[in-house]
Amino acid sequence: MNNPKLSRMRLLFLSFYLLMIFGVSPIFARDTPFVAGERIVYKLYYNWNFVWLSAGEVIFEIKDEGDYYHIDVTGRTYPSYEWFYKVRDKYHSYIDKKTLLPVLYIRDIQQGSYIHYEKIEFDYINKRITSYTGRTMKEARPKVIPMPYHVYDLVSSMYFLRGINLNEFKSSKKVDFSLVLDNRIYDMDLICQKEHKNFNVKESGNFKVLECQGELISGGMFKEDTKMKVYVGDDENKLPLVIESPLAVGSVKAVLKSYENLKHPLTSKK
Repeated sequence: MNNPKLSRMRLLFLSFYLLMIFGVSPIFARDTPFVAGERIVYKLYYNWNFVWLSAGEVIFEIKDEGDYYHIDVTGRTYPSYEWFYKVRDKYHSYIDKKTLLPVLYIRDIQQGSYIHYEKIEFDYINKRITSYTGRTMKEARPKVIPMPYHVYDLVSSMYFLRGINLNEFKSSKKVDFSLVLDNRIYDMDLICQKEHKNFNVKESGNFKVLECQGELISGGMFKEDTKMKVYVGDDENKLPLVIESPLAVGSVKAVLKSYENLKHPLTSKK
């Protein structure tokens, strides 16, 4: 029988990556708002029965791979939790520097006894996606999916969001996008709700932010019609500062903890 506490911890880490589901539209900015060497860290909190627990961290690093940006993502529990539930997650997304479209995505996660591997190859010439999924890399089996329009993975979608023109987004109020996850394409959107001039981010200070609302994929982690909230720094970096969402059990919050080598000054910070 599954331990419900372990299931909740697993939901925490799985949900964080799903919470980073954002995309690009015709309001895409010309100037890429990030550079190789950037490193951002989020602290993850899980709320259960009115108690907020700090469970772990997720680190995003941008590496230079010639014609591509290699987005390296690591998620892990804090040592104090590892006796209870150990998480070691690795995500890799390779995106074209000119188009910012993903070309290769790898998800290799270990969460307690749960192991899952996914590799996605994006073929823009033949307009198809080849998705390999399984418990491990050796066990992964391919599936070809038609790609009639641009589709993003969990990691690259966050960086496409940072490429949109915020002023035009505030005016249009909505971004539509598509995401591929476990052999299925989802059509989703992100909605601009309002601006906050003095929004507090725990451990990081006060910021000028844009509050957004996005869809989540319903199922084991999320209830039907569940919405997340994302607070994006209102400056040229467009960093997601806080991400909040209810889960099927409890809720999850990702909070910006630290940042290094940003391309632009963080002028959204008070």
